Amino acid sequence: MAKTVCNFYSYVLNRAVDITVVLPSVTCPESLGMGDAPPTHVLPAKFPVLYLLHGFGNNHAQWTGYTNIEMYAEERRIAVVNLSAENKAYAKVGGDDFMRFVSEELPEFILNYFPVSGQPEDTYIAGLSMGGYGAFLHGLTHPEKYHAIGAFSAATFIDPKTFAQDPMGQKTEPDPQYDLTALAGKIKDEGRTFPKIYAACGDKDFLYEADKAFVSLLRELGADVTWDEISGFGHEWRFWDTEVERFLDWLPRTDVYAKMGRRSV
Repeated sequence: MAKTVCNFYSYVLNRAVDITVVLPSVTCPESLGMGDAPPTHVLPAKFPVLYLLHGFGNNHAQWTGYTNIEMYAEERRIAVVNLSAENKAYAKVGGDDFMRFVSEELPEFILNYFPVSGQPEDTYIAGLSMGGYGAFLHGLTHPEKYHAIGAFSAATFIDPKTFAQDPMGQKTEPDPQYDLTALAGKIKDEGRTFPKIYAACGDKDFLYEADKAFVSLLRELGADVTWDEISGFGHEWRFWDTEVERFLDWLPRTDVYAKMGRRSV
């Protein structure tokens, strides 16, 4: 596995941004000498990619720090990209256009600097809490760009205009471009296809009822949604570690590496 912590200048945000990129090995180092295939760094194909979004108060380092995402990515041969989006809900807030950064500039940077596929069928987006909202926001705004969405304990009610200052406070009038219900309805009305969706929440989480209600709405609109919940879990990293692995196993992948199957590390 190769893990790169990278700082690059964003022309959208007009400042440097931190990201972490996890790339699986072509030949798993733990199995060297135990198989017939010779070790190599030559790729049979570009890797599928998961853009994995953090929650409120976190940054690019939390997913690799609090979960086993590096091991999961190595086992399943998939690239994972984490970014620092501050508390801006992956939207345009003030002068910071994280909406454009995530949807345009970050993929441009990743595809030109790393061996990652740019095909929609190989591209996935997921996140926890605020990042779950962000995954829904980008996946429902640009359903043609992502094959699947993952949302773990998603804060589906976020208003980006007020969230950074008062996450649980009063909301302003919903902006259709950031309202998940409106975005899902627009896909239905325009006859477009929803990405496949995996949503999960612990039954002790304060977002549990809101997440279940949003999943019901998505299903009514024709989305293919897989729902998972685990009894006894709240808004916590042990739940998200479990769910990101389940999500990776659920992904509807068709790439070369998926056909190789999961490997031991």
